[in-house]
Formats: sequence, structure tokens, C-alpha cells
Amino acid sequence: MVVGVLTVELHLYEANSLKEKRHVVRSTLDTLRNRFNLSAAEVDHLDEWQSATLGFSCVGNDRQHVNSVLNKALDFLYSDPRIEVVAVNMELW
Repeated sequence: MVVGVLTVELHLYEANSLKEKRHVVRSTLDTLRNRFNLSAAEVDHLDEWQSATLGFSCVGNDRQHVNSVLNKALDFLYSDPRIEVVAVNMELW
């Protein structure tokens, strides 16, 4: 069994309030959950309106598949014009 964990720190350009931040974060998390079948949550910077840290996990029996799913999720985040990826940490066990 392989467990992959991806932690991504983001800067949100369009968020001018916590309400707007939560809208962007929630829609991003929902899209990634549905598109890539990941577990996803906001894990840090909960009360800062232009920063967010998102955590994702994926479990599988093939290391390449888990790595591929997490990389595709990361590519999706890089392509979203509403956010800037500030820091990335990926671990596979």
C-alpha cells in the first residue's frame, strides 16, 4: 500500500474577505475531490483572507499511480488563475 500526501500553500489574489476566500477554497477543494478522487481539506491559515494551505491525500497499491494523481492535482492548482502556489511538499510512503 502506498500513501501520498500533498501540502500546498497558496496566495489568493481575488479574496478580499474571508467569505471570498472560503468560496475560492471550497470550489477548488470540491473540484479536486471530484476530478481526482482525493481526500482534501484546508489545513492552515484558516483566518487569513489571502493565504490558504491545502492538504491532499491519495492511497493506492501502485506508487506511480499515486504520484501521478498528486502531480495532476498540483498541475490543476498551477493552472488556476485565481491562486498562486507559494510552497509545495509531497511525500509518498
